[in-house]
Amino acid sequence: MVETMTRHVTGPDDAASVRPVPIIPTPWWKRTFDIVAAIAALVLMAPVAAVTAAAIRLLMGNPVIFRQERAGLGGETFCILKFRTLLDSTDAAGNPLPDSERRHWLGDLLRKTSLDEIPTFVNVIRGDMSVVGPRPLFVRYLERYSDEQAKRHQVRPGLTGLAQTSGRNDVSWDERFELDLTYINSMSLLLDLHIVARTFKTVLRADGADGSVTIGEFGI
Repeated sequence: MVETMTRHVTGPDDAASVRPVPIIPTPWWKRTFDIVAAIAALVLMAPVAAVTAAAIRLLMGNPVIFRQERAGLGGETFCILKFRTLLDSTDAAGNPLPDSERRHWLGDLLRKTSLDEIPTFVNVIRGDMSVVGPRPLFVRYLERYSDEQAKRHQVRPGLTGLAQTSGRNDVSWDERFELDLTYINSMSLLLDLHIVARTFKTVLRADGADGSVTIGEFGI
């Protein structure tokens, strides 16, 4: 059942959009699974996180943690946390260089192995995200969605999802949105466990991950 309560989608200029996004109530099992899995992951990966943070500080400098506004449940924005993977290089005017010119081998490695996602488990504990769900995308994309594509915001965004276990960066935007809706319409604990298991396999094999910075701009 979809809640009658809606949240306004916020556009790139922080002006409320007229399009409401209905919220699907979170099943009790999903929030419980999220909290248990996120806490366990942070505890088990604490040594890896410490080494990763030290390596970033030594080789790339501060800040170690990358923060960025993303679109979440109901289209509302939240600050996602990740390990930083790009340099702070700027041009003569002080403007950041394109992502492709700020790449560093360590950042490429972190993205390829998904180690940059470790701090994002904090977002899961906070309730900004779920372990499994549609990936949180840029806020500027909100105004570009069709009504069908906007349905991805009926649930919390996830660390992993069907798109990430189906090729990661090799999956087209149309395929991603289709997989997002497939997940929302079929959501279950068994499916979440299946996606998590497939995620481990995908990361270990580095399927669809070559260290590239982005998958290309949506809607351009």
